[in-house]
Amino acid sequence: MNFTDTFIKRPVWAVVVSLFILILGLRSIFELPVNQWPRTENTVVTISTYYYGADAATVAGFITQPLEAAIAQAQGIDYLSSTSITGLSTITATLRLNYDSSKALTEINTQVNSVKNQLPAQSQEPVLTVAVGQTTDAMYLGFYSDTLATNNITDYLVRVVKPKLDSLEGVQTAEILGGRQFALRAWLDPDKLAAHNVTAQDVATALGNNNYLSAVGSTKGQMITVDLTAGTDLHTVDEFKRLVVKHNGDALVYLEDLGNVTLGAENYDSSVAFSGKRSVFIGIKAAPTANILNVADNVRKAFPELQSQLPAGVRGEIVYDSTAFINTSIFEVVKTLVEAMIIVSVVIYLFLGSFRAVIVPLVAIPLSLVGTFFVMYLLGYSINLLTLLALVLAIGLVVDDAIIVVENVDRHIKEEGRGVLEAALLAARELGGPIIAMTVVLIAAYVPIGLRSGLTGALFKEFCFSLAGAVTVSAVIALTLSPMMTSRLFKSGQEEGRFAKRLDRYFDWLRGRYHRVLAAGLDSWPVLVTFGFLLFVLVAASGLTAKSELSPTEDQGLVFMQIKGAPTASPQQMEWIADQAFQIANKEPEYLQMFQLTGLPSLNQGLGGVLLKSWEDRDRSQAQLILDLQQKWNQVPGATIAAFPLPSLPGAQGLPVQFVISTTESVANLNEVAQAVLAEATKQQLFWFSDLDLKLDKPQAKLVVDREKIAALGMTQADVGAALSAALGGNYVNYFSTAGRSYKVIPQVLQVDRLNPEQILDYYIRTPSGAMIAARTVAHIETSTEPESVNHFQQLNSATLSGVSGVSQGELLARLKGILEQVAPSGYSSDYAGESRQFIQESGGFVGLLLFSILIVYLALAFQFESYRDPVVILFSVPPALFGALAFITMGFASINVYTQVGLVTLLGLITKHGILIVQFANQLQRAGHNKREAIEEAAAVRLRPILMTTAAMVLGVVPLVWASGAGAAGRHDMGLVIFAGLSIGTLLTLFMVPAMYLFIGSTHSAASIENRGAQADAGASDSA
Repeated sequence: MNFTDTFIKRPVWAVVVSLFILILGLRSIFELPVNQWPRTENTVVTISTYYYGADAATVAGFITQPLEAAIAQAQGIDYLSSTSITGLSTITATLRLNYDSSKALTEINTQVNSVKNQLPAQSQEPVLTVAVGQTTDAMYLGFYSDTLATNNITDYLVRVVKPKLDSLEGVQTAEILGGRQFALRAWLDPDKLAAHNVTAQDVATALGNNNYLSAVGSTKGQMITVDLTAGTDLHTVDEFKRLVVKHNGDALVYLEDLGNVTLGAENYDSSVAFSGKRSVFIGIKAAPTANILNVADNVRKAFPELQSQLPAGVRGEIVYDSTAFINTSIFEVVKTLVEAMIIVSVVIYLFLGSFRAVIVPLVAIPLSLVGTFFVMYLLGYSINLLTLLALVLAIGLVVDDAIIVVENVDRHIKEEGRGVLEAALLAARELGGPIIAMTVVLIAAYVPIGLRSGLTGALFKEFCFSLAGAVTVSAVIALTLSPMMTSRLFKSGQEEGRFAKRLDRYFDWLRGRYHRVLAAGLDSWPVLVTFGFLLFVLVAASGLTAKSELSPTEDQGLVFMQIKGAPTASPQQMEWIADQAFQIANKEPEYLQMFQLTGLPSLNQGLGGVLLKSWEDRDRSQAQLILDLQQKWNQVPGATIAAFPLPSLPGAQGLPVQFVISTTESVANLNEVAQAVLAEATKQQLFWFSDLDLKLDKPQAKLVVDREKIAALGMTQADVGAALSAALGGNYVNYFSTAGRSYKVIPQVLQVDRLNPEQILDYYIRTPSGAMIAARTVAHIETSTEPESVNHFQQLNSATLSGVSGVSQGELLARLKGILEQVAPSGYSSDYAGESRQFIQESGGFVGLLLFSILIVYLALAFQFESYRDPVVILFSVPPALFGALAFITMGFASINVYTQVGLVTLLGLITKHGILIVQFANQLQRAGHNKREAIEEAAAVRLRPILMTTAAMVLGVVPLVWASGAGAAGRHDMGLVIFAGLSIGTLLTLFMVPAMYLFIGSTHSAASIENRGAQADAGASDSA
């Protein structure tokens, strides 16, 4: 590798190359965006359709089914799920990761429009909403008052605050949660309706006919044009009160004569509380391409001005800011980066014993890291948790090349008595090939991850190629700057310090000791080779028995809460349940504040979050608090409350476990199977908390119309249904405009007159003859128990078993699938949603990914060594390393997850570096005239010190990861542990197993064989000529 001579003899060239790397890297640092994760596009399209008054089964049959069938034809959908409840169909299309959301939305909208004419006339227009990027809001802002009503606060937020937040750079939407939008409410009194011979249907018709906005046209004179409008719409509550509903002879019946007309709220089903105070929230969603840290910063800067402009008595606070965890996590990674640099620097000094020698790798570390930012900039990456984690690992990697160069120069000076310049030239020539080979191998190991689709590929592509970029920059520095620096810093014949001499004597003793032990071991090399093959079996067994999950649970300083009340729970009861949960959480020493939302996503459901004190200010972890709160929340009557962490990786939402049972069988049959699965899972104690979304316990009152009686009166069932729907449904008739905004007009019977189904029979209906009859004369009530909701998954009837488990994700899902196969007849299948689906999708291909990485590394080594057998020798170092890592995982110190999977692939690239150093030098010694046994013994002994030095630098460099605590520590710990254990154990075993394998199948590289190969090549060329 004589090209390295150029940079040693022309030091300015080496310095200029390094300065280019430094300048470009520093410039790139300030250009790179900062994010929590590499950019992924998780898109969820929700189609909501209201059908007021219809029960869940009717909604499922007439709304959900035709829409689902159409939507399923759109491309890019990962899975389709739906929930049909009384009066509402909600269909959720979860797109494949990073699928073009605009294209999918266009297709879905087209499919929805194609079946609109099949939907009932009384149903509302389907509404499509799309959420791209974060599945949870980036921030929650809370507003509350002791004097103003919720609808007044909501109206101010809609008019003033929301537009300002929507206009901030990077904000996708500012969504009002728990608000009560103004609406004109005509609360009808059934007795007054009957007294004036008026029905609710008459009221709805009068509102429709007398609150109508029209444009008459314009008048055009010779000189002027004037637009004309008709004052046919109503604007104030008083105008609505004086609206004429009916003529009773000479008397007029006004709307105010039939009940109470007031400016109320559009609905009263949901509410929000913040630390015990009734509030209105605004959820901030960041745009998919926006930097969430910048978005949060923009909101925080704008918030003081918004606070100062709030009406008197209204206060606002930032309730939740997800970037607090992100910023803390990034700080922790940067701190780990600094700690690793300090540890590696100390390790280098302890192995080299010379400050002059330490300077070379200490220059290489920051220069390589800074240069990596330029590579990241060229690739369009960001500074995020994973690319920073790559830099932490890169410290141990980039220092390897410099250490190897320094050690080799030092050896040539001390052991062979060469001059400094000659030693530097010779060392660079010898190591040019191995350094390039080690760089290529590490890059090759990461290629399969870069090519992988799904979450692992999307997230860890930036990690892998950033790390590969760091190693590439390190190789350039090791072949240009490091040899030049050694030729200037080292001095021939210089007296060594006492510490350096002691180190040299110790390593000479250690090398001699190792040489003797290795020689004894190679006398029985078949045993060592057999042991290596046995490790293959142990690796496979460990992989099968180790617990597996998508990712370790991160302590994000937030305990999420999900509430599910009884099917008949009222909004007031749901508020009481949420308040009980708050009172319990408020007593915990780790408690900081709490928010609760009830009535979302349905009337008897709610959610919330307990924000915890900072990591250093609490004694218990998030996981410990979850267990404590779950036990206490289980005691709240009338509801099931789940405590669980937010997903550690982007894209999932809901409880950690979501096991879906689907079938074409009836809902009743499905319920029997689902209940049997839940009972067996509970018996086996698989869950801390569990819930089944299919429940057949909702009381259902059915109005049964006597067809013969209504036929005799000249009526139809549609007439009866329309009359009662107008009174009960709460559907809006139209809009009215006031103060520059429009609000719904909603007539509905007073709540006190619709508390139970029997009251409906007292409502009056008009017959075609004009007579008023009570509904009970033509109908009666039948009660039954029906599903609270009808759920579909991939268009099949489904029941989803959700929960928080005490066993690993992989074991739990496997056992649930086994239970389903035992208890269910044919026709039932299992599927997964949320985080469970991510786990199934990501875990299935890891073995293939690892084997693919090994194949790519083998091909890269075969190209480098021009041999099919030498790469096998080098790769024989992989089983010991994998065994060391998996042994610790099997013992429960970590799990197989996306972090440890990438760690194992990284380990593949790291451990093969040892084999490359040994095999490459052994081949050189064979060419110099040594036999294979002498060559491998000498090569292993000579390379012992650099191998131990690079291993110590890497192993001790990841110690801060192993010891990590606080925000985002779980993933760093697992990856660090894999590398620490795998590289430590793998290195010790590799020092004996690789030489044994070399004796077994290593190539012969004698000078004679090379001459013969060259002669054959020349002869072949002559024949061709």
